[in-house]
Amino acid sequence: MLNKITVLAVDDIDLNLRIIQDVLKELDAIEILEARNGKEALGCLAQRSDVDIVLLDLEMPVMNGHETLRYLKSHERFRDIPVIVVTSKKSEVKKILEMGANDFMAKPFDSGELKLRVMNHVRSKKLSDLTRDMTGVLESEIVRKTAALQKALSFSREAEFEISLRLGRAAEYRDLETGMHIRRISEMSKELAVLRGLPAEECEIIRHASPLHDVGKIGIPDRILLKPGKLDAEEFQLMQRHAAIGGRILDNGEKFPVIRAGKIIALQHHERWDGKGYPHGLSGTDIHIYGRVVMVADIFDALTSERPYKKPFPLEKAFEIMRGDREIFFDPELLDLFLDNRAEFVRIKEELREPIAQDGRPDHDDKLLFAECLAG
Repeated sequence: MLNKITVLAVDDIDLNLRIIQDVLKELDAIEILEARNGKEALGCLAQRSDVDIVLLDLEMPVMNGHETLRYLKSHERFRDIPVIVVTSKKSEVKKILEMGANDFMAKPFDSGELKLRVMNHVRSKKLSDLTRDMTGVLESEIVRKTAALQKALSFSREAEFEISLRLGRAAEYRDLETGMHIRRISEMSKELAVLRGLPAEECEIIRHASPLHDVGKIGIPDRILLKPGKLDAEEFQLMQRHAAIGGRILDNGEKFPVIRAGKIIALQHHERWDGKGYPHGLSGTDIHIYGRVVMVADIFDALTSERPYKKPFPLEKAFEIMRGDREIFFDPELLDLFLDNRAEFVRIKEELREPIAQDGRPDHDDKLLFAECLAG
């Protein structure tokens, strides 16, 4: 998937461009384009459709970095291209992130860190591109093979689920120990939907779409996701953006039931029954049933799982905590169904538990991972 990488470096100082060239040329199959200001950068992007990432300076003549970033993130053709702002002004960080920048690096930057950040964002972009391409291929196949419509529709659903799982894993890989979390959320959400009496087709849609609940974490900077400790208020505010980012990633997918449901879940699984959740402060039944279902499954799994910053709560303690948040976090009807049928959810938890290493501890990846447990 990463057989070729195209980087556009935008800076009016030749020395900075040479440094970027020297640092990134060590990566395999990379092409580095250069622009001295925002106008040149937009001209380059208009002629090239293969740019994977933009490294953007702020202080430039003709068209500065703020103007360039604002244009890129408002233009349908360019808004999905990751932008890393490279600046010496740390005071600009919050502003540029609010404008849509995907990440930032302070000058002078660490060469190893620059390479890692570029590769992380390029991988995420190429995965997103692949998802869109696969969806387009599936739609074309359905149109072309009208004689095998049922088979094609079945394959489309399976492919959507596979894409959902893989995209969910891409997000979870950055901050959870394994991909088993999304498998558990998938099965628990379906089970709770069945208990709630939702139609069988909707229960399957929830099962297929729930792995996308945290896909928006792809858009959260590493410095926040990988922080080995509690987030401060500003950092947590930025972390909360993952719900809205997930909604944007899954936008314009109304023709595809799983993508459509995934958008609802990504946007609403942190909304609270009492209206104090995010991103929109919805309350009660104004929160879609999909979001209310996934919240119960997600919080139960978070409470009973080990994280780098906490041990798992015992089952009875987790149930006690959840019972205390009835009509605060949770839809009371859904929580009662969950607690009355807790044995089934414990069974799913056990069947899809984390892999265990030889030392008896959960088998972690070789990187520092951070995840939120409750909604704050």
